[in-house]
Amino acid sequence: MSKNQNKPHSLHMGWTLLLGGLLLATSQLGLAQSNAVSLDRVVAIVDKDVVLQSELDDRKASILERLKGQYQQLPPEDVLNKQILEQLIIERIELGLAERYEIKVDEAEIDQAIGRVLQKNQITLAQLEADLKTQGLNLDGLRKQMRNELTISHLQQGVVNSRIKVTDQDINNFLASSDGKFATSPDFHIGHILIAVSSSADADAIAAAEKQANDIYQKLQSGSDFSQMAISYSNDQAALQGGDIGWRKLAQLPELFGNQMANLAVGQVSKPFRSGAGFHILKNIEQRGGGEQLVEQTHARHILVKTSEIMDDAQARQKLLDLKARIEKGEDFGRLAREHSEDTGSMLSGGDLGWSTPGMFVPEFEEAMGNTSIGGITRPFKSQFGWHILQVIERRKEDMSDKMKRNQAANVLRSRRFEEEFQLWLTQIREEAYVEIKL
Repeated sequence: MSKNQNKPHSLHMGWTLLLGGLLLATSQLGLAQSNAVSLDRVVAIVDKDVVLQSELDDRKASILERLKGQYQQLPPEDVLNKQILEQLIIERIELGLAERYEIKVDEAEIDQAIGRVLQKNQITLAQLEADLKTQGLNLDGLRKQMRNELTISHLQQGVVNSRIKVTDQDINNFLASSDGKFATSPDFHIGHILIAVSSSADADAIAAAEKQANDIYQKLQSGSDFSQMAISYSNDQAALQGGDIGWRKLAQLPELFGNQMANLAVGQVSKPFRSGAGFHILKNIEQRGGGEQLVEQTHARHILVKTSEIMDDAQARQKLLDLKARIEKGEDFGRLAREHSEDTGSMLSGGDLGWSTPGMFVPEFEEAMGNTSIGGITRPFKSQFGWHILQVIERRKEDMSDKMKRNQAANVLRSRRFEEEFQLWLTQIREEAYVEIKL
């Protein structure tokens, strides 16, 4: 049910799908059209699979097209062939492992990936299909390629993260370091108004600038819009952006600014203060991290019915409607969940999911849970896992500041260790695989 288990994370995907130019390598698509079948041959055996000459040629053509004009001198052809073949071998090994681990990518995830391609290139689906056609490809081939890439990405994310161990002591040491204190310190979204004063200004000019800054402050206190005041009066370079200077940590600010921001609650503006450049007014537009972090948690339970060859969407939905009616007539939700739910992680506990924080579940589940009152039961709704009914048992506000800071520290440490562990893993699976090169 966890959203994080289904979230794509691209770390080793740039070789086969080039979004910018929509140049697709056809190595795993069965779309090689420039090589006659009679001329094709095996260039590598990888465990129970093979790499064909046509796949190597198509991948090389795609890469050469992408690199055209970027470098004056490319590697010799035999070196390039060796590098590309090694990429294809690694991909074969990864796809074999993904099959062994039963990693599957559903159609909805592929639809989302295609949507990102359309958005990135600012084209319609019809234009994408036309672009593919000019290359002798089609949308089905693209979907297959994306499935392979997403499958490899899920494999990498799951396996490599499972190899990375971050202990409580690791987190404690990181939080105690200056690096850790900086990484976990709050971020401030800052607005800035400057009434500039020349270094050669006389006392009257300084007094006039101070009066103007105080007048602006009083107007802001009375409800005037900060952005509009910045556009109208500020001499700062960000004036035309409404004084918005973006997100900053206190350690990234001049000490004078940092001292002011540290005392501002979200939405507050500082009184005018003087620097060598003039008089400043700051606003804490919003803030991330730091202080008490109250998060609304929800305690819920659910019943999941999966679709299959013998249970279509309509039948799954109707089964849940029948169960909902029985619960509303007085039958125990927990008992029915133990008897009918197909969520192996929660069925034995009566469908109980425990306390959850926002973002733990997939969007459809989050939306249904958020729109349901305490004690209420949703109508059947569908997610990528199947059909659900859900009951909200209770809600609470929990201070998650310490836990969130530790989670943030753990994520930083995992991110730093990921690339090293990823390369070690690639070396290991390559050494353990049976590979016979026939090039």
